[in-house]
Amino acid sequence: MLATALAEARTGLAEGGIPIGAALYGPDGTLLGRGHNRRVQDDDPTMHAETAAFRAAGRRPGYLGTTMVTTLSPCWFCSGLVRQFGISRVVIGEARTFHGGHDWLARHGVRIVLLDDPECAAMMRDFIGAQPELWHEDIGGK
Repeated sequence: MLATALAEARTGLAEGGIPIGAALYGPDGTLLGRGHNRRVQDDDPTMHAETAAFRAAGRRPGYLGTTMVTTLSPCWFCSGLVRQFGISRVVIGEARTFHGGHDWLARHGVRIVLLDDPECAAMMRDFIGAQPELWHEDIGGK
């Protein structure tokens, strides 16, 4: 599952955007939607990776049992999306470079799986080092 999100993150980076990828999976493991952060490419501050994957999945009658896989701990905006729609589980590539809202999600019953993946961490660390102004403009809180 993380491989899909990583591929999306690499695509975003290649497009000149922020390398964060995500994928939404159904309860049976079927890929429902995938996406990457497109804030820069689309000039849309709401187009985070989780949002893109969620939108790509299309309208569903419910999200119980679904899993959002993301290369980076979800920000408050994306954490709200998970909570609002009742996504059951979030698999996170890494939370070293950014510790988002996953603790809050866990306190509200969302199952959190933190993988601490070295490739996810290296990709974000390298990006932040190379383009700190772009990172801080989006999510870095500067």
